[in-house]
Amino acid sequence: MKAREHVADALYGLGWSTVKKLPEPAAARLGRTIADIAWKQRGKGVQRLESNLARVVPDATPERLAELSRAGMRSYLRYWMESFRLPAWSAERVSAGVEVKDLHRLTDGLAAGKGVVLALPHLANWDLAGAWLTTHLKIPFTTVVERLRPETLYDRFVAYREGLGMEVLPHNGGAAFGILARRLRNGGLVCLVADRDLSASGVPVDFFGDTARMPAGPALLAQQTGALLLPATLWYDDSPVMRGRVHPPIEVPRSGSRAEKTSVMTQALADAFATGIADHPEDWHMLQRLWLADLEPRPADSADGERP
Repeated sequence: MKAREHVADALYGLGWSTVKKLPEPAAARLGRTIADIAWKQRGKGVQRLESNLARVVPDATPERLAELSRAGMRSYLRYWMESFRLPAWSAERVSAGVEVKDLHRLTDGLAAGKGVVLALPHLANWDLAGAWLTTHLKIPFTTVVERLRPETLYDRFVAYREGLGMEVLPHNGGAAFGILARRLRNGGLVCLVADRDLSASGVPVDFFGDTARMPAGPALLAQQTGALLLPATLWYDDSPVMRGRVHPPIEVPRSGSRAEKTSVMTQALADAFATGIADHPEDWHMLQRLWLADLEPRPADSADGERP
């Protein structure tokens, strides 16, 4: 194990073992303090976040961008403080921590028995949303995560999410798509974070006026299984409650090749994500390169921060 990987694994382990023991107000203060220190240091992750936000809010002044990036780092650390503490939250705390608009689109879709693909961007805390689904609504689901290095860190994240009631599959496991399709054909729920392509072979989409790539998986699963494809967005406000919205379903086009249908559906997904991100840019935790214009000079760059 490389020294950097060992340090990362140790830090995550310390977070889960220590932060979850803190009183909630103390954890929130700690998160804000860490966020402000990181923001002032203006490392690569902060600079990339600010660059991404400049595309989302193109008319923002430098002062406004600085405000947004600082708020973005506070939101990002809120995600981590909540995630470290989630295993210690009671069912009542989880239930009280989330409110979702238009939830009937999800529950009605599942009641129809055709399966649902719920696709989300990196907004607010999707782990908390997942825990709310399994704890408050009693809806189990399957998801996919990137296989992190070192393996011990990946194992930590799998154990953490399985502890919240999720079925977790590795992203680079060839059998993942087939398992997801089986879950959907059985009327189940699949939740996928889908605003960043990890394969470098995703679908080109217009996203805030420039080209990015997003994964084809959600659209392909909906086409292959007949499952309902629902975008969802999340955001924080000034309260301890995280808000969310389930957007209208994305229909499978009646005509066109599979690639053409996938392109249309993924663009519709990107448009729904853009609506939520534009409304709450400070809660979009995108500290990595996303647009093709940013990827082209350094296509193999892995130096930016990563959120599992």
